[in-house]
This record gives sequence, C-alpha cells and structure tokens, in this order.
Amino acid sequence: MINIQMAMRSDRLMKAVTGLSAKEFVSIIPDFGSNLKSFFKKKRHVSLDLGREFVLSTVEEKLFFALFYLKCYPTFDVAAFFFGVDRSSCCRWAHWFIAALERTLDTKHVLPERKIKSAKDLLQCMPEIKELFVDGTERPTRRPQNGERQKKYYSGKKKRHTMKNLVVSDQHKKIIAVTKTREGKAHDYQTFKDEGIGPAIPQGMPVFVDNGFQGIQSDFPLLNTFMPKRKPKGKCLSEGEKRRNTRISKKRILIEHVIGGIKRFRCVADIYRNMKRGFEDSVMMAAAGLWNYHLKIA
Repeated sequence: MINIQMAMRSDRLMKAVTGLSAKEFVSIIPDFGSNLKSFFKKKRHVSLDLGREFVLSTVEEKLFFALFYLKCYPTFDVAAFFFGVDRSSCCRWAHWFIAALERTLDTKHVLPERKIKSAKDLLQCMPEIKELFVDGTERPTRRPQNGERQKKYYSGKKKRHTMKNLVVSDQHKKIIAVTKTREGKAHDYQTFKDEGIGPAIPQGMPVFVDNGFQGIQSDFPLLNTFMPKRKPKGKCLSEGEKRRNTRISKKRILIEHVIGGIKRFRCVADIYRNMKRGFEDSVMMAAAGLWNYHLKIA
C-alpha cells in the first residue's frame, strides 16, 4: 500500500505522483469528501458503509488514488499491484473517484465551461478578461477496430488516431472553456464554428489563434483576431510581417503553456486506452480543472 504521509513530506514527490503540491492536496480534501458522499448516495447499489471494509479507508486515500491515476496513468494491473487489490477494483475506483473529483472542482468554481453561451454571460461571470486565446489539443488513442471509426479518428496532422478538444483561456492562463472531445479528423476551426465560440466572444476583444483558423477573419469580421501570416507560396514575408508574426507568437505561447499545464497529467497525454463512454471527457475536464485550481491556490 502506498504511504501517503511519506509522499506529503516532499512537494517534489507529491507533484510527481499526484500533480498537486501538499498544500493543494490538503485544501481540496474536505470538499472532495462531501462530494464523494453525495456521489455514493445517488448510486444506490454502491455504499461505503455496507459490505466488507473498504480498502481505501480515508478520504485522503481515495483522493490520492484519483490523482495518482490521472497523473501517472498506470494500467489497472499496475495500479492493483501498488494498492494491493484486484484490477477490477481499480477500474471502479477510477470511475467513481474521478467523477467525485470533477464535481469537487465544479463546486470550487475552477472547472471550465463546456461551452461559452454568450458574450454577455462571459463578461458578467468573468469581467477581468481582457484577451482570449484559442487552440486545439490532440491526444493519441488506440486504433479503432471499426473501419469508419478508423477514418474519423485518424489525424492527418499527427499521422495517427487521436481525439481532439479546443481550449479557450484568458490572459492569466485560466481555462475558460474546453469543448467536448471529438474525433481526430475534426478540424480546429470547424469545431470553433460548430461549438458557437465565435458569436459568444465580445466584439473588439483580442483573440489569438494559430494558422489552423484560416477564414476566421472573414467569417467573424467583428472579432479582433490576431493570427500569424502564412508565407506565400514562392515568396517571402516582409520584415514587417515577420516582426508582427513574432509579436503574435510571443503572446500565443501562453495558450501552449496552458495546454502543457493540462498535459502534466499523463491520462490526457499518453495513448488513451479506457473503454467507458464519456470517460475521455471526464479526465480532460478534471485535468483542466486541476490546472485552474493550481492557479487559484498558487
């Protein structure tokens, strides 16, 4: 059985196995415990008070397992070896505890939105926003057996089967929204339009995107869009255009840092191998919420 108290003596070790410092871990325990109880009350066929004694007896141990799974992403066989249980128990724990963690992050108001409803709602909820950054992130997944699904999940950019999300953040690196997980074939800009992100951005607000959003300036002329200019075929960019691209890239690096913060958790960076439908969204939202939680506590 893993010794949590030993891990909590070192922030370096805690971050390596859970993604959180000891301070961040301790401060989330009470809310996680209450949300865990509410979760099990709704699952009438599951109870922490009935049957044999639960192997993870404390709230701290349950939270540690959820974070350990997200950060290290072991197979259920490996997790079972470390925690001294059957692999099926680890499978159930991952689904139960990460669902409770997602609710906890929501109650702490750090869980990103799934969709930006309108410019008015965005400014009312987050008046401090001055700039927005939008970018897509892909994570590898196993090759589907179905031929049609193989075509949908094959990413020409990554040359492998992937899943994709769009991430929207502000100038403080806070994640505002994470779109639903889509197949790797889906284009970033098409997802941007399908999710209605463009009309929900306040007019005149600076929006930084990459070259994958070609057409955004003509489709949404009221947006103050900043996008690097592509080098024309057979020609060169002028010195002024190069300097402008450099300025935009220096600003856009912020969204790359945000995505890097999400992908500290190997569950959304390694090849995704879980089978339960919807779990791919849960782990992405949990990882994004933990990044916002880290920014809030730090």
